[in-house]
Amino acid sequence: MVNDLFWESSFEDMKKGYGESEEHYHCLLCGESIEKGIIYPVEGVFYEAKRYMKLHVEQQHGSVFHHLIELDKDVTGLSDHQKNLVKFFKEGKSDSDIQKEMGIGSSSTIRNHRFTLKKKERQAKVFLTLMELLNDGEEEKAVPVTNTAPRRSQRYSVSDEEREKILAKNFPQGLNGPLRTFHLQEKHRLVVLEELSGHFDFGSTYTEKEVNDRLAPFYDDYAVLRRYLIEYGFLERSADGSSYWRKGETGMSMDSKDYKKQMKQLAKEVKTEGGVYQIKNLHNDKIYIGSTPNIKTLNGVKFTLKMNTHQNKELQNEWNTYGADAFLIEMLETIKREEEKALSKKDLLKLEAKWLEKLQPYGEKGYHSPKADTKEK
Repeated sequence: MVNDLFWESSFEDMKKGYGESEEHYHCLLCGESIEKGIIYPVEGVFYEAKRYMKLHVEQQHGSVFHHLIELDKDVTGLSDHQKNLVKFFKEGKSDSDIQKEMGIGSSSTIRNHRFTLKKKERQAKVFLTLMELLNDGEEEKAVPVTNTAPRRSQRYSVSDEEREKILAKNFPQGLNGPLRTFHLQEKHRLVVLEELSGHFDFGSTYTEKEVNDRLAPFYDDYAVLRRYLIEYGFLERSADGSSYWRKGETGMSMDSKDYKKQMKQLAKEVKTEGGVYQIKNLHNDKIYIGSTPNIKTLNGVKFTLKMNTHQNKELQNEWNTYGADAFLIEMLETIKREEEKALSKKDLLKLEAKWLEKLQPYGEKGYHSPKADTKEK
């Protein structure tokens, strides 16, 4: 199964097996996402997020080539026979070696298969070019851009009748129902995004979770919707990604000094939350206590467990035994940073010690040992 994020990615990203947004790296092969700015440990070695995503592709999928070549014919366009030939070509085997290993025809037969695949490659390039030209041909004359509308939303002129048809096609269960797909040509995508932006009020701000909650009913991969709403100028977010708001009719030009000043002040007022979290095994009620200066890094903690690299071996072993669904990761207590200052490590350790004392996650009750409880995170 190939997710929409793969189809919407550039050819270069497809070859790498991963893409990136402003805050995350995304595996295009399985949909796994990791947060930027976090250091991830693997077998005693620490990796920054980009290198860690490369390692994920290598460890979980072997390589992009080997992952893609195993996909169904509906995706690759290749028969099983052709897939086997491509694998041998990738390994650099000669025509005679391939002929002997497959037991078909002669060396000239293999050369003919090479030619057929090369022809298929050229046809694919022509087809992609035709589709690009087709999509370009659907563009209509642009209308003037106003200060109160997202700039990219004015790329096409769409009549009310056409807009209704596009929405009816892509929201088959009604405008409050799920999207049919988000793999759309740009004109339809813009209409859909404009409709989705209407679920956010002008003048209100939203956390990332609140944005996700509003988008989730419409599409499983709500992160893609959020990313495109920002990219196409329907939503905007603060520099630290903790606050989102709808762009447009704000009562002032988005290019004005007052607007920019207001947005800078809004971003400054948003305080990053950190605190103490627990990982609870729902099967036996054992718990692990940790602390973080930013609660958004909890995704990174979960990903570390998925990658079998968490430093608490007992927790990791039971995660591997019972599976992710048997564990609950939740915040126990949060604290906010003051203005531009980072959360104090001393304050976090003090808060963590408080919860260790309160919950006593030792022995049969947890994954800590009394001597190591202030070192593990």
